[in-house]
Amino acid sequence: MVSLPRTLLGGFSRVINNHRRNFPLPYPQEPPVIQDEWAFLTSFEGQFGTLHPFFYACRFVEALRIAQEEHKFVFLYLHSPDHPFATSFCRETLCSEVVVQFLDANFVCWGGLANGGEGLFMANTLQPPSFPFCAVVAPAPGDNLAVLQQIEGPVSPAELVEILQKTMEEQGLAFGSAHAKEEEKRRANQRLREEQDAAYFAALHIDQEKERIKNSHSQERVQKQGDSQKHKQNPLKNQTSKVKEATTSRETQGTDIPSKGNGAQVTKILIRFPNGERREKSFVSTDKVQAIYHYIDSLGLPGVGNYRLISSFPRKVYGVDQMGMTLKDAGLHPQASLFLEVL
Repeated sequence: MVSLPRTLLGGFSRVINNHRRNFPLPYPQEPPVIQDEWAFLTSFEGQFGTLHPFFYACRFVEALRIAQEEHKFVFLYLHSPDHPFATSFCRETLCSEVVVQFLDANFVCWGGLANGGEGLFMANTLQPPSFPFCAVVAPAPGDNLAVLQQIEGPVSPAELVEILQKTMEEQGLAFGSAHAKEEEKRRANQRLREEQDAAYFAALHIDQEKERIKNSHSQERVQKQGDSQKHKQNPLKNQTSKVKEATTSRETQGTDIPSKGNGAQVTKILIRFPNGERREKSFVSTDKVQAIYHYIDSLGLPGVGNYRLISSFPRKVYGVDQMGMTLKDAGLHPQASLFLEVL
């Protein structure tokens, strides 16, 4: 296991064979504009498409922080575009469905270009002997991070998954207690969400019933007025009135779709699923975040049980605490892209 201090703002050092070497940062401590985070993802998708592991478009220290919060390891990939094995490895292994699903479920993925930006700095620091180069890293005590596994050269999807699975099993003991706490928190969140769903539907049913009764009373008053003047109305008009009344009754009994009146505006949400599938759904800006969950649940997707929605950059989790927020208040209006992360 190689230990590396992760305080990048003060330098990044590497310990090998008890000899410490310090590596200065190739960029300012607080860059005013951050563009390098998107360079890898843009280049990768331009060449290999959108079916790939969910690479976080952020700085490496941010990906490490996210992994620490979620009690996961970081899967680090350094891409060398000019290496002869890079194209086949990305297309056949890294973008294969089994690898994408395994990485999205178990790791926080971060990628960089080995010939530029922060990826170049990581390549100079880790000094990979060959490409393609992948590594499994994790936070370590004493403000350090640990390189738990390195994968060098081309490997098949099955071989990559096997190596990663073995690394998780061997190194995951340190995260055992954290995983237990996370599982307990997950179950509590699920119970809270179920209770909120029940309360939401109960309130919705009450509102619909009140509206139905109100419309029913209104129709009864109109009908009584019509009956009192029945001798002045011809039969054809009476029949037309009954047809209108029946149609109005069906409409006012309502659906679960909210009205787009009262100044509400359409909000478009693009949802990306772990298998690479993307779906776009239109909501109303006054809809709650919970409405997105209802839509996903209605799809009945296999393998999607407990999950949460996150945005990539800036990263934000839309979970139980945000259920009651409107899409506009949650910063998702007029459009947003969310990733479904299975828990």
